[in-house]
Amino acid sequence: MSVNTENEKIKRSNYQPPDENTERIASLIVDAAYYVHINLGPGLLEKVYEVCFCHELKKRGLNFKRQIDIPIVYDNITFNEGLRLDVLVEDRIICELKALETINPLWEAQILSHLKLTNKKLGFLINFNVIKIKQGIRRFVV
Repeated sequence: MSVNTENEKIKRSNYQPPDENTERIASLIVDAAYYVHINLGPGLLEKVYEVCFCHELKKRGLNFKRQIDIPIVYDNITFNEGLRLDVLVEDRIICELKALETINPLWEAQILSHLKLTNKKLGFLINFNVIKIKQGIRRFVV
């Protein structure tokens, strides 16, 4: 058995799916994104979607933080200018919001890095600049 195959087995065996409450919150997040998209449609600025998305989260009883800086620890040094999350919901789910035509593979790498660096398990990449919102929502679990 190759080393890569063995590493993949270990990764899969350590995988723990999100708990029921996290799944409930995730469902409310998707619902909020859907509602914003139905009402606004594509073509607006990311900031507009972020404000309205957070309003919808609040209406659903969810706590969130917007545009929060997350420090990075590197070489035993903490750098406060590390990264910025668009929206962190209930201190457990990262939501990166976009409003762009072209899908960039770096967005996926970005959210995976954010999950790893913050020790969060679940994140969404939500692009509002699509005809149907289901085409613009990507879920990531680590």
